[in-house]
Amino acid sequence: MATPQGEGSRTGKAHIGTMGWSYGFWIGSLYPEGTRPEKFLDEYAKHFDSVELDSTFYRIPSAKTVKIWEGETPEGFLFSAKFPRIVTHVKMLRDCQGEVETFISRMANLHDKLGPLLLQFPSTFGSKNLPVLREFLQTLPKGYRYAVEVRNKGMVGQELISVLKERDAALVLVDERLLEEKAAADFVYVRWEGDRREVNGTLGRTEVDRTKDIEGWAARLKKLLDHRIEIFGYFSKYYSGYPPGDAERMLKSLL
Repeated sequence: MATPQGEGSRTGKAHIGTMGWSYGFWIGSLYPEGTRPEKFLDEYAKHFDSVELDSTFYRIPSAKTVKIWEGETPEGFLFSAKFPRIVTHVKMLRDCQGEVETFISRMANLHDKLGPLLLQFPSTFGSKNLPVLREFLQTLPKGYRYAVEVRNKGMVGQELISVLKERDAALVLVDERLLEEKAAADFVYVRWEGDRREVNGTLGRTEVDRTKDIEGWAARLKKLLDHRIEIFGYFSKYYSGYPPGDAERMLKSLL
């Protein structure tokens, strides 16, 4: 398991991984030849100490499934999980208390392996929705970490930051420049998504060289680590085409 900081370090910790792990096209690169799908997570956890659960966006997993994930990973491994789309995209935070309670109670089966819970909103979720977001965040149970990603660029400003600060939630960063806008949480959440119009993502190899971009991010993230800020960062298959390579490069750059 690769992490740039160990216990007792004066710096924070960086949990760097990928968005999901269930990719057969990583066999022969990240996963040894002949690896069965049910062993993908076990192999993944030999390389990285965290993963973002994308599947939770499409459906709330069963308690049994979550317990399997918990049991297949080593101590110290962390799962970040996206809120289901029925909450963020369909109902847009209204009349969704049942789904929220079910989702969080299921994810709680990860126990101390549960990382931040991610609220990702569509571009139609704009400034007019800020009051709803404020009220929703205040109703979420304490004891969990929350991160918010907005795709409406007009929302990113001091008013949004203030709403997040009230709940100690993190603004999800997708642009280096947003590092200066981070909310007053004790962690930072970064998503490197890329462009699916330029990258296939299913070839199991790097398609676009992102070395300079990753090194640029790393230089700025190091400053946060020096201030004991915990970092969660995940690469999409559309960033360079090969997320495990991007995550490994980032971890090395953070050393």
